[in-house]
Amino acid sequence: MKILLVGTGRVAFHLGHAMVGANHHLIGVVGRNTEHTDRLSKALGTVSFSLKEALPQTDIILIAVSDDAIADVALNIPISDAVLIHTSGASDLDKLLPHPDRAVLWPLMSLSPGEPMDFKHVPIVVDGNTDRARQVVRYLAESLSVQVSELNHQQRELVHAAAAISLNFPLHLLARAQDLLKDQNIDPAILLPSFLAMAQKATAIGASEALTGPARRGDLGTIHHHLDRLTADAELRAAYARLSSMILRAYGHPDHGHTDV
Repeated sequence: MKILLVGTGRVAFHLGHAMVGANHHLIGVVGRNTEHTDRLSKALGTVSFSLKEALPQTDIILIAVSDDAIADVALNIPISDAVLIHTSGASDLDKLLPHPDRAVLWPLMSLSPGEPMDFKHVPIVVDGNTDRARQVVRYLAESLSVQVSELNHQQRELVHAAAAISLNFPLHLLARAQDLLKDQNIDPAILLPSFLAMAQKATAIGASEALTGPARRGDLGTIHHHLDRLTADAELRAAYARLSSMILRAYGHPDHGHTDV
C-alpha cells in the first residue's frame, strides 16, 4: 500500500522508519516546517510536501502529530479514498472528520530521540469507524508488530490512563527522589540499579509479587520514620503517605491512620 506520512516529530520518525523497514511504499512526508520535513523525508528515502500544496493519491494518510493538532490537520487534507489514521491513544476518531474512513494506530511505547525503534514487539492498538478502515489499519499494524490489539475509544482511554499511572508516575517519583538526594550531595544514580531491577522483576513475576518495601511488609515504624524525613517537601510527603496507605490496605495490613499527613 502507498502511505503518506504527516508529521515530523518522534512518532513520525519511528513509525516512518518502521514502515519503510516493512517494505511499505512511503510516497512522501508532509509537514509545516520545511527544514524538518526535508530532513525526515531524506532519511526515509522519499519526498517532502507541505499542507498547502496538492498531495499525491495514496491508500493511507498517517497523521503523526500532537493530539491538539490532529483535527486541524485533518481539515486541511482534501477528502479522498485514502484511509486517514492518527496515532493518538487518547483521541477519538471524530478528530479525523469529515473523512469517511477513519482509524487509529497507537504504539503503546514511549518514543524517544535516537535510533529508529524496532516495532516487532511493541504493543500497537488499532480501531476504525468502518470495516475498510479497520481492515486497512490492522493490516498496517500487523506488518509492524506481532502484538496488535483492537480496542474502542473507551478502552483506549482506560489503557492510556493505566499507562500514565504505571509509566509516567514512577518516572516522576524517581526524579523527585533523586532531587532529595541531590539536595544532600548524594549521587542520585545510586537509585538506578534498583529501579532497573524492579522493572525486570515485575516483567518476570508480575508487579504485585515484585513489590517490596516497608508498606508491603506492614512496617509502620519505618513508614513513620520516612515521613519524618520528608517534612521539608509537603507535596512529596503527602504522596508517600497516600501511596503507603494504598499498599498497606492492598496487602492486608492495618493502616489505622498512621500514614496520615
